[in-house]
Formats: sequence, structure tokens, C-alpha cells
Amino acid sequence: MTDLAELKLSVLDLVPVRQGSGVYEAIAEAGKLARGAEEAGYHRFWVAEHHATEGIAGGATSVVLAHVGHVTNAIRIGSGGIMLPNHNPFVIAEQFGALDALFPGRVDLGLGRAPGSAPIIGQALRKDLHRAAESFPNDVVELRALLTGEPKLPITATPGLGAKVEMWMLGSSLFGAQLAAQLGLPYAFASHFAPRHLDEALATYRAQFRPSANLERPHVMAAMSVMAADTDEEARYLASSQEQSFVALRSGNPGKLPPPVANYREGLDPQARHMLESMDVARAVGSPATVRERIARFADRTRADEIVVAGATYDPSARRASLALTMEALRG
Repeated sequence: MTDLAELKLSVLDLVPVRQGSGVYEAIAEAGKLARGAEEAGYHRFWVAEHHATEGIAGGATSVVLAHVGHVTNAIRIGSGGIMLPNHNPFVIAEQFGALDALFPGRVDLGLGRAPGSAPIIGQALRKDLHRAAESFPNDVVELRALLTGEPKLPITATPGLGAKVEMWMLGSSLFGAQLAAQLGLPYAFASHFAPRHLDEALATYRAQFRPSANLERPHVMAAMSVMAADTDEEARYLASSQEQSFVALRSGNPGKLPPPVANYREGLDPQARHMLESMDVARAVGSPATVRERIARFADRTRADEIVVAGATYDPSARRASLALTMEALRG
């Protein structure tokens, strides 16, 4: 069984924009959330890249991370992740090289293959995202070489070369698991929104892992949606903000993060309710005792080295309280 007192916990933040609020407030709250996570003892604070989504303000991920780094002192900060098909590897090497110079020894670079945006974004980025996704493995290798100098390239990223950035592979399918194993990278699985291939992907990664210069054995992070409150009922109420956003996104009508709704699931049609229930395998919503039990069950199932917790609610102070309660539940 997993020793919960030793299990590393981290935070994944989408920098949600609340109804009646804007991007300025969202980024400011991200900084407050990171400070709260650091005070509570979380290991990492990651920001995810999304574009042209009214309710998510983390599109300029490296800029948001610079803000988070300046308002914290020791917690690791990073991308969960940078969607590399949207970018040029050289530019990402410069951005994260600069972050490493500002916050040495604290920077993670999680990489994903999905564009993380609507097809029209490819036009705005002047990118053929389908072709860029096909070249993703080569781009990852090039990006690593720009940071490490191995193999030597004809161009030097400054900042970038020599930066002590910890690279991660992100994924929600077998592709990311196989690539992470081949390159000897730590692997983070997006089970909080795509748990279908969780067990197979982790088994594939562990079975095919090849040691690298920076990682001798497989290292797994798995994501959960977590909302803790004093009671199960209050936590379910708070979690309904995230549930509403998820249903709206899957229905093709994304928007800003809404206020919570009591007994939200009861009013849904069967298809939407089933969609949410399918996510419950990687979900811990409830009192501290409930959250502890569900995280323990998930950690035992995945044998994860780390758990990263996602999940937003309309009141930012309630999410900060959720992080504190979750850590206390696991350490208590």
C-alpha cells in the first residue's frame, strides 16, 4: 500500500476565468493559489496551455509561470504542459531557459502532443498542426538537445543551453507513454479528464522504459480532480463549478467558470451524467476522510510516484482551502 505521508502531491492549474471576472484576476489568483500550495507543502505547481478559450487564462504559459515564480520561493513551477506542436522548439528552449535563469533549480517543462485548441488556432499560429503533431518526437529530441547540448546543434539557444530544466512527457494515450519510455523521461498521465487508457499507458511506459542520463528508472505522475471541504455535501457543491465547465466544453459551448449549483448532477440528462461519472475513477471530492480514502485507492491502483491535483471552483479561497485540507488529510 502507498505511504500517503511520503506521497508527493503537486497542483495543476488552468488559470480559470470566473464569470463576472477577467484575465487579470485569474492570473492574480493563480499566484495566490501557488503561494497557498507552497505553504501547504505541495511539490510542484504546473500551468496548462490552452488557447482562445474564454474561461482559461494560461495560454501564455511561460509568462504566467514567471509571475508564479516571483510570488513563490521554493515550489517547483512548470508546464502541464506546453503543447509543442503549437511552437518552435528553439523558442520554447529560450523561454524555459529564461525561467531557469530567473528561478534556478525550480523549473519543469512538461510537453504534450495535442494542439490543445480549435483547428482555427493553427491558422492564427501559421502552423499546420496535423503535420506539427507528426513531427512531435523529433521536436522533443531537438528541444532536449537545445537545453543539454547533446547532441551538439549548429545553433545555440541563449538563454536555454545548460538550463537545468526537468523535462516531462505528458499524455492521455499510449503514444505519450511509449515516447516517454523511449526517451527515458518522467511521464505524467492526464487521468483527470481521460482515464480510459490509464492502466494500459502506465504498464506500457514501465515495461518499455529505457534509462537515460537524467532518469534511471520509470517515474510516474497521475492526475486527479480533487475538491476537499469540511463535508462531502459542501465539496460536491463546490466541485459543481468544474463539472459545469466540463459539460459545457464537451458540448461545444465553453465559457467562463460558473458559480456552483446544488445537486448539479441530478438535473443532467443521462448522457451528461454518464460522462461525468466516467471521470470518477480519478476523482476525490468530499470531506478530508473521503478525499484521503479515494486518493489512497487511486495511488495504490496506479503505483504513481506523484499525484497532481486539478479542479477549480468559483470561489478561489475555497480552492486554496481545498489544497490545505487535502494535504492535511494525507499527512494526518
